[in-house]
Amino acid sequence: MRELVVLGTASQVPTRTRNHNGYLLRWDGEGVLFDPGEGTQRQMIHAGVPAARITRICLTHVHGDHCYGLPGVLSRMVLDGVTRPVHLHYPAAGEDVVRALVSVSTPGLDLRLHPHSGPGEVAEGLHVRPLKHRIETYGYLLAEPDGRTLLPERLSAAGIAGPDVGRLQREGTLAGVRLADVSIPRPGQRFAFVMDTAPCEGAEELAEGADLLVAESTFSDEDAGLAREYRHLTAGQAGALAATAGARELVLTHFSARYGDDVPVLARQALARSGGAGVTAAADLQRIRLPQRRQGGRNNQVPGHAHG
Repeated sequence: MRELVVLGTASQVPTRTRNHNGYLLRWDGEGVLFDPGEGTQRQMIHAGVPAARITRICLTHVHGDHCYGLPGVLSRMVLDGVTRPVHLHYPAAGEDVVRALVSVSTPGLDLRLHPHSGPGEVAEGLHVRPLKHRIETYGYLLAEPDGRTLLPERLSAAGIAGPDVGRLQREGTLAGVRLADVSIPRPGQRFAFVMDTAPCEGAEELAEGADLLVAESTFSDEDAGLAREYRHLTAGQAGALAATAGARELVLTHFSARYGDDVPVLARQALARSGGAGVTAAADLQRIRLPQRRQGGRNNQVPGHAHG
């Protein structure tokens, strides 16, 4: 199961219909919680997602709408009897804030702190890149290694079956048959999370080839001046990011309260510049499945479409 559970989509000010940030990525056996703002614990109850499912928490930065829900989530995990380690990733510059938030949560959780201060891989398959905001901010990329999809008809023609299939996969060749002869490339899936930032190289690197790209869309194109002042993306800039990166699906979020529920206009602005990427303006408690795996090259794209 690989899906994004959207827990909150508001930026600095929540609304009657939009909670502060919160995003749970279900990725096989992992539950990765991104940017838990206020009310995240309650939103998880509404979404039917138990806190015990969280294995890793990733903070892009320590502005309150991205982290003030952390103590409640950690405390709930203690209450639910979570005994395995839980990993918390965050910018090193936010150390004091993170430790303060952890200090007021219920003790007893095996919480492993992982501050980072530069680009790189911070856990297996989990990468960070610096973004361009008013304080130190990082985006995240979860990338699965590339692999190959076996073709049964070619295996049969080559006379390879049973345990020999596994042996061929491990060793790359068997009785003169190469793995490449009986399979096709299978690009690993990529999930990118780009929050509070102006357009920058780090955002482009994270979004490159993403199957699902979650990007902030705080302002409309008409409010580009505010976006520049506060170092955020407009809807059109988020769409352009998806197009430049060759992303397949773009999920817009982190909406300013000034637009109320009128986010379909943001989806249309993003779609106008998104190239082949589909566009969804996220709603609280929405579940979004990762697109089906690509076959062959990573540049395959789906037809563009917009959902408000």
